[in-house]
Amino acid sequence: MTSFQSVTWRDQKLVLLDQTMLPHQTVYRQYEDYLDVVEAIATMVVRGAPAIGVAAAFGLVLAAQAEQNSPNLIASLNLAAEQLLAARPTAVNLAWAVKRMSKIWADPAEGLVAVLLAEANQIYLEDIEINRRIGEHGQAVVPDQAQVIHHCNTGALATVDYGTALGIIRIAHERGKQIHAYLDETRPRLQGAGLSAYELQAYGVPHTLIVDGAAAHVMQTRQIDLCLVGCDRVAANGDVANKIGTYGLAIAAQAHGVPFYVACPLSSIDLSLPTGAEIEIEERSGTEVTHIQGVAIAPPHTPVYNPAFDVTPAAYISGIITEKGIIYPPFSAGLASQARD
Repeated sequence: MTSFQSVTWRDQKLVLLDQTMLPHQTVYRQYEDYLDVVEAIATMVVRGAPAIGVAAAFGLVLAAQAEQNSPNLIASLNLAAEQLLAARPTAVNLAWAVKRMSKIWADPAEGLVAVLLAEANQIYLEDIEINRRIGEHGQAVVPDQAQVIHHCNTGALATVDYGTALGIIRIAHERGKQIHAYLDETRPRLQGAGLSAYELQAYGVPHTLIVDGAAAHVMQTRQIDLCLVGCDRVAANGDVANKIGTYGLAIAAQAHGVPFYVACPLSSIDLSLPTGAEIEIEERSGTEVTHIQGVAIAPPHTPVYNPAFDVTPAAYISGIITEKGIIYPPFSAGLASQARD
């Protein structure tokens, strides 16, 4: 495990590392009420698709604990599931975890709270192993002296441990590959600057922070071997929803002949959506754009459009790396095969 944990369960409470305080302060917050977990997901105290799913699973345990002696237990769990699902609509891992947990109370047994906690713990442990395998499979596309561009944060802070795309970079470093990561700052919430740089500094991985708009220039002027990103949802045809700015990075990569790889767990694959056009894109407050750490950088009342994600068409993606291996284009058959095995 890393020296920091984004999500953990301790003394019948959910403990989250408050990522809104990083990199300046490392603050852990305890949760006993699932409604506070809903708020933590919505305000990005916890973020990253896999970590959100794990947090939601434990949030449902909290809901069950609060109502375990009530005749309204099942109704309360259904309400909690609905509220957790609404907290962040784009990341399919949230819906995946809630659906997995809800199957347990669909046919309730004695000791329901204990059964739900056991399932949440299983999701937690599986996430560690899944991300380790993604990191292992990803080594096939990382040369010994790799120059990589990474967008957003996809490491241990976005998962339980290792991470997806950043986990590939971390494992490459641990294996002695001379890897160097260029980190997009990732406006507007600056996850690349505040979180990915924080993680790579902790691991001792060589890295350089760049503004999002510099990525194409870096590809043009430096020998970039590949781009590595995570994702929040993959449609059946291979279109990928990820943090805003990913689509532009993919276009720049194709223009410069740089391979563009997406790393994600199978729980991020949504075969119910034929293409990325059907993915719901979350829009967030305009203050994320007009302010940085509470300081206004735009005139008052400036109109803002702030989509949190964009969709990268499958045509721009070189491969999708999951815990079962690398899926290459055309993606439809490979995604269906891995997701249903």
